[in-house]
Amino acid sequence: MSHSVLTYDGYDPARDGSREALCTLGNGYVGTRGAAPESHADGVHYPGTYLAGCYDRLESCVAGRVVENEDLVNAPNWLPLTFRRVDGRADGRGGGPDGEWFDLDRVQVLDFRQELDIGRGVLTRRVRFRDDGGRTTQLAQRRWVSMDDPHLAVLETVVEPEDWSGRLQVRAALDGTVANRGVRRYADLAGDHLRPVTGGYDGQDLLWLQVETAQSRVRIAEAARVRVHGAAEGPVERRYDARPRWVGLDLTFAVERGVPVTVEKTVAIHTSRDRATTESLTAACDAASRAARPEHLLARHELAWSRLWRGCRTVVDGGPQQTLDLCVFHLLQTLSEHTVELDVGAPARGLHGEAYRGHVFWDELFVFPFLLLRLPEVARALLMYRWRRLPQARLGARGAGHRGAMYPWQSGSDGRDETQRLHLNPLSGHWVPDNTHLQHHVGLAVAYNVWKYYEATGDVSFLVGHGAEMLVEIARFWSGLATYEPISGRYEIRGVMGPDEYHDAYPGATRPGIDNNSYTNVMAAWTLRRALDALAAIPAYQRTELTARLGLRHAELDRFEEVSRRLRVVFHDGIIGQFEGYDQLAELDWAGYRAKYGDIRRLDRILEAEGDSVRRYQVSKQADVLMLFFLLGKDELTQVLNQLGYDLDPATILRTIEYYLDRTSHGSTLSAVVHAWVLARTDRHGSWAFFLQALGSDVRGGEQGTTAEGVHLGAMAGCADLLQRCYTGIETRDDVLRLNPRLPRELTELELQLRYRGHWGITVHCTQDEVRIGLRRSAAAPITVAVKDEHTTLRPGRSWWVRHPRAPSHGAPGRRPSGAAAPPPAAAASEAAGRRPDGRTSG
Repeated sequence: MSHSVLTYDGYDPARDGSREALCTLGNGYVGTRGAAPESHADGVHYPGTYLAGCYDRLESCVAGRVVENEDLVNAPNWLPLTFRRVDGRADGRGGGPDGEWFDLDRVQVLDFRQELDIGRGVLTRRVRFRDDGGRTTQLAQRRWVSMDDPHLAVLETVVEPEDWSGRLQVRAALDGTVANRGVRRYADLAGDHLRPVTGGYDGQDLLWLQVETAQSRVRIAEAARVRVHGAAEGPVERRYDARPRWVGLDLTFAVERGVPVTVEKTVAIHTSRDRATTESLTAACDAASRAARPEHLLARHELAWSRLWRGCRTVVDGGPQQTLDLCVFHLLQTLSEHTVELDVGAPARGLHGEAYRGHVFWDELFVFPFLLLRLPEVARALLMYRWRRLPQARLGARGAGHRGAMYPWQSGSDGRDETQRLHLNPLSGHWVPDNTHLQHHVGLAVAYNVWKYYEATGDVSFLVGHGAEMLVEIARFWSGLATYEPISGRYEIRGVMGPDEYHDAYPGATRPGIDNNSYTNVMAAWTLRRALDALAAIPAYQRTELTARLGLRHAELDRFEEVSRRLRVVFHDGIIGQFEGYDQLAELDWAGYRAKYGDIRRLDRILEAEGDSVRRYQVSKQADVLMLFFLLGKDELTQVLNQLGYDLDPATILRTIEYYLDRTSHGSTLSAVVHAWVLARTDRHGSWAFFLQALGSDVRGGEQGTTAEGVHLGAMAGCADLLQRCYTGIETRDDVLRLNPRLPRELTELELQLRYRGHWGITVHCTQDEVRIGLRRSAAAPITVAVKDEHTTLRPGRSWWVRHPRAPSHGAPGRRPSGAAAPPPAAAASEAAGRRPDGRTSG
């Protein structure tokens, strides 16, 4: 199975931030940005290494207040390696002046190419340069972070003098002087999380460093084995250097013109959080010293990636294969099979940068579905992260005066609420109040994932041991939050924030929050029903034990039932309203603001800088009401609303979609994913345009792009899931694997592998006219499969072909919602042609 290569020709420091993020290498345990080994944090370059789940908290003084923030720690940089020409001895004395340490910004770059091999997980760099003495040198480097052994990483450097001979000094180091400084907005926040413990050198080729995080007391150990091959005759002189939180080894040897010299740096990383480890430094030193030669490590690494790709790749004909592969690649580098052994969630920016401080939001709602049908054990691990933090969610609810579990909008190490209460507007320089902690709907996302996991796997043991308890406690919270209004005879939920995020309060209000957000109320009703379903699905004696342990009485279950059927949903002008009073807000002059500012995705910041407030307008940062169609689809949403006593006809659906298309600024990359999904049935051309917009959001970058601070993992996974579930129409409801293909005309066919109900190799092949589903031979039980209205029982080793008429794509081709950011035509065209959106070629 061939994979494309992401290629950068020419050295462009201005784009290095996003390039470093996109060239991150990881394995679910550790991620290292694609920074050059000789670089350091200087405002352009930013080396960063992040260990999954390794957090630390520090206090800062901001706007006259002391605030505490927890960060995903920037761990010691294992990459540092540079070199210089030396005319004297290894210590630099005698024999004339030595050259400067190699720095790409200080030499004349004659040729530069950097390649990320997406299929193999290998990053290479080839540089030909001329130094200040007029000498020409070739440099070739490759690195990988092992997908086979999560604790190992390798940097291999080849230096070849083209037109000179002499002595070369190579410096290899482990740098713990790094700090969290990767996001400019956080410049006023404390970020020095590492404290020194020890460092050392064995006198031969092993170098080590151990540090400890300031508050969480996690010990991080790195050990590097450094070897030289191909040096000219003569000894290799070694000199060890140690400073606080930094250790280095200088290797000096003779080189000859035209003869390449290879420096191998094999690094092991361990922490005090690791399982089956007595002490992190001992483990790191043992692992580095015993590691096989790089070529053997590379072979096992490539084999591990090959296995992953066999189960996780989607092959598209007529689509942007390279960028799609890149998205899946970064998802698997953040959440891999190694994640199963860890207690970690899905950080919104992956292990690629420091935006959002590495916190876990509701983005797992977009990440989870792809993993569920490819790596269900990883999906289960994400649910276990939430289950282990259920006691903290209960404390959060109790602290707010409620029962049940209130999951926080931002979560980190132990599950307490990490949501900031102040937000810096970079346009105005003001620190403004932040009410995003009112996005209690994150708990609804947890509940949704719990139930979808059960539907796809039939894992009753998980439901018994963990899932039902989470569902009941989340339902308990929403049941208690709902208040009965005698006049309407409805239950209402007040003082929350919906997914929109722009409306955290009413204009001029003294209290934060808005009332009866439709997304929140509908999903709360859905969750209450699923809690009851979960209790019914588990064996009677285990249900009795669970209800006794939770103190769950019949009266409370009756309230679940009642609230689930009588929650209020706001309608106005023949559409589903976003929240109570949304239709009374002013309309925004979209054309005027677009003409004035161009990019208006962050209208909240623009209006605040003008002394205005986004609260006053009918605008949405991202999909809110439309999230209901994204999660539930037309049929299930209609069913939930019918249970609530509301009718949802096709005309209302179309009016609702049109209404919010025109009022959404897409200030989040997730928004385009949702809109692509919602339009897939009614306007496939428009859906494809939104798909390309979301798919290219990190690759394109742009002036206001934030890819340098970390990739948008939810958008990347959401794009992969659009092909996996949306355009194939895959659902896993009612013990049936359902397909209802809806391929855009730009996509001629696609093929993917799924895992479902114990089957490890379900092949799905869709074209505009046909669907083929095949099962590998196995001992798994037959499954029921449906394509539109046709059903069959499919046994292992059998396939099923179904022809279906090509449905028309409704809607006006090329129509762009007035509130939406248009996908750049060049991006769409270049992707379809198999070229990078930035104009650089790819293999």
